[in-house]
Amino acid sequence: MKERNQYPQLPIKDPKVMAHLFGLGLDSTDGHKRITQAEKFSIFGGSENTHDKMTETLCKTFEDLTIKGKALEETSQDELSDLISKNTPEN
Repeated sequence: MKERNQYPQLPIKDPKVMAHLFGLGLDSTDGHKRITQAEKFSIFGGSENTHDKMTETLCKTFEDLTIKGKALEETSQDELSDLISKNTPEN
C-alpha cells in the first residue's frame, strides 16, 4: 500500500471533523425507513426494536462521554467499545 504522502493532491481530513458513529440495522421487514441523526452519530434502518436499541445505546454513550468531559474525537477505540457495550440494552 502506498503512503498518503505519495498523493499530495488528496485533501487532508481533520479527525475532529470526521469523527462520527454510524449504525446500520438490517433486520427490518415492515417496509419502514427509519433514520435517526445527531451531530456525531447516524442510525439507518433496522426493525423498530433494533433501531430503538441502537438509538438508546448511542444516546447513553454520548451522555457518558459528556459526564467524563470527553469528546468523541478524544476517545480511544477501546474506551468507546467499552461504553457501547455497557450501554447496549439487554433486550
